[in-house]
Amino acid sequence: MNRKKLAIYALTVCAFAAGSASAQNARCPAGSGSFNAVKKYQGTYSFTLDNDLFSNRDQDYTSGAKVAWSSPNVRSFADDECLPQWLQEAGKLFTRVYSPSVDQGNVTFTLGQAFYTPRDAASAALIPTDRPYAGWTYIGFGYNTRSARRLDSYEVNLGVVGPWSHAKEVQDFIHKLRGFDQFQGWKNQLGNEFGAQLVFERKYRTEFHQFADRRDGFGFDIIPHYGLSLGNVATYANAGFELRAGWGIPDDYGTSPIRPAGDNSAPRARDGAQQFTRDLGAHVFVSLDARAVGRNIFLDGNTIRDSHSVNKERFVADAAVGIAGNLGAYKIAYVRVFRTREFVGQVSAPKYGSITISGPL
Repeated sequence: MNRKKLAIYALTVCAFAAGSASAQNARCPAGSGSFNAVKKYQGTYSFTLDNDLFSNRDQDYTSGAKVAWSSPNVRSFADDECLPQWLQEAGKLFTRVYSPSVDQGNVTFTLGQAFYTPRDAASAALIPTDRPYAGWTYIGFGYNTRSARRLDSYEVNLGVVGPWSHAKEVQDFIHKLRGFDQFQGWKNQLGNEFGAQLVFERKYRTEFHQFADRRDGFGFDIIPHYGLSLGNVATYANAGFELRAGWGIPDDYGTSPIRPAGDNSAPRARDGAQQFTRDLGAHVFVSLDARAVGRNIFLDGNTIRDSHSVNKERFVADAAVGIAGNLGAYKIAYVRVFRTREFVGQVSAPKYGSITISGPL
């Protein structure tokens, strides 16, 4: 190789190395100062609140709250500098059981709480014909993998049901703060029990846009899904779809209230790709999720001890309608959910609202 060719080769290698380093820094910058961790593991943060007060009710699935973090694109669940070390260790355990392709993948971490109450807030006695009092506080780890038109979500939720969940204390505090009557029957809630839930859900997306080469005009898409949940908290098979229409529909996989593996977080199509293609966008959506239920601890009661329970319905469905918009990289969505009756003798079908705010910090 003569000197000219050797010089060109050396410059090419240096340029490639510099480009790779630059791409890595853009993908997962080191950051500095007191917010180093937030900068390095930037990703997307979201807060979701489900509450039946949006529907002027206070019963059944009465409230749920979840804070979630979705990582930037990762190339390995077990060894990627865009993940904190403890999540890399969790990824090593996951990939020992199942090792999916992660050319386009991300990791989610969630912290959530939900509580369930009967209709009659004033009764301190157990109400045998209505659902049990129950609380559920949990942490969740999720792994998403994406191909051109498909998103696979794997999620593990671990937590506690019963007094350890502190659902009573949270509800009492909120009701006192807002001047609402307290529920008197929490002494009848389900007993303490550790809960585990393993969830898989697969989504497909077919999109139609005004401009074939970009997403910033008017368009619509349809996102069918199906999944499975196993565990002492909830065992079911589910399937459904979401239909969205509007301007600048985000490059994600829909908007849902709190549902395991139903988060709209998704890996970007490539490193550096944006979720939103316009600074101001809006769309409307409708969705349906139907479930064949094998177990629901909040209706069936505790697993290995006697507790209050009711006869659950084996088939339950949620229909939802909502609106979402984005300002820059920040998104807000509001959903109204209408659920079929969940147990025999339930007086009215549950309904509630859900609001989600998401974006980078």
